[in-house]
Amino acid sequence: MKTKKTMQNPYLTGTKIDPSPIEKNQKLTEIIDSTFMAYNAGRLREACRLYSEKMLQPDVTIGMSLAGALTPAGLGKSVIIPMIKAGFVDWIVSTGANLYHDTHFGIGEELFAGSPFFDDIDLRKKGVVRIYDVVFDYKVLLNTDLFYRETMKSEVFNKPMGTAEFHFLIGKFIRGLEKKLKLGDASILGAAYEAGIPVFTSSPGDSSIGMNIAALALTGSKLSLDPNRDVNDTAAIVLNAKRSGGKSAVFICGGGSPKNFMLQTEPQIQEVLGIKEEGHDYFIQFTDARPDTGGLSGATPSEAVSWGKVRPDSLPDTVVCYLDSTVALPLIAGYAISKVKPRKSKKLYQQLPKFVENLKKEYLAAQKKNRK
Repeated sequence: MKTKKTMQNPYLTGTKIDPSPIEKNQKLTEIIDSTFMAYNAGRLREACRLYSEKMLQPDVTIGMSLAGALTPAGLGKSVIIPMIKAGFVDWIVSTGANLYHDTHFGIGEELFAGSPFFDDIDLRKKGVVRIYDVVFDYKVLLNTDLFYRETMKSEVFNKPMGTAEFHFLIGKFIRGLEKKLKLGDASILGAAYEAGIPVFTSSPGDSSIGMNIAALALTGSKLSLDPNRDVNDTAAIVLNAKRSGGKSAVFICGGGSPKNFMLQTEPQIQEVLGIKEEGHDYFIQFTDARPDTGGLSGATPSEAVSWGKVRPDSLPDTVVCYLDSTVALPLIAGYAISKVKPRKSKKLYQQLPKFVENLKKEYLAAQKKNRK
């Protein structure tokens, strides 16, 4: 029985820790809601509810960043593609490596569960590549390289472009192969193409995709990836989310360059372009990085407020869960898909020219105002 003192104490008004025992055939949502009570399980429960109850409202634009070797572990097909098809992701920033390994699945290559304790010298002798406990034939790399080089010889690629346009075109080719090979929905890039979701890479030269683009440049290809377009495209997406009367949310898997590229949209709008704005409205991150080392991967939402990346009033709507994304992503996706009806795709890719033009108008207006 609660005493009057307990009832008045603001620190003792949370959910009482008195969970029911887990039962046979219990739903995932029930397990998360009733047994994920504390520590990072508690943060994951909070992330599930924030994502399902607030971020997935129709007027919220959700950006997802992907770092770490997620696609080799099969998370593209098992988790991210279902999220895309449900309309739960609106734009993506990924490492090039994740998109390169995602392509393996879209062109019919095979990866296998292995062991982190395999003999790497023997693996090399036998032509096997290892990503921790994922293994695959070295020919998978060669075949994927060949796919990119041959595809990029098409005339539509023979020009400078942003990574959103590049991935949209590549996704179209992959989607065609998936249908031809009867693979179903196997690739993030194929699913993003179909849904009109822009996919960006913050460091396009830092992957085998960029390496193959560089190889073609040696033989006269005019293809180059323009980071300026990406910076303006991503800032325009966020500004449009706000100016249309909605909100902007970031869903960060890992950290690194994709996290920074997604969050820097607000400093680009406010600091560089001089446009009045306040920061992203919702923030979820899964990470194993510590904040005390000073790295961006471990930087907290509170620290992001000082940069203008997160709106100050939005701190209660931010969650950091110190958990491997390969564990957290299937759980939060399963929770949301069970709880929330699919959203209609915003098809942001097709609207990028309009968004950038609006960004330019506000920038020029801000410059004019500041000169007075």
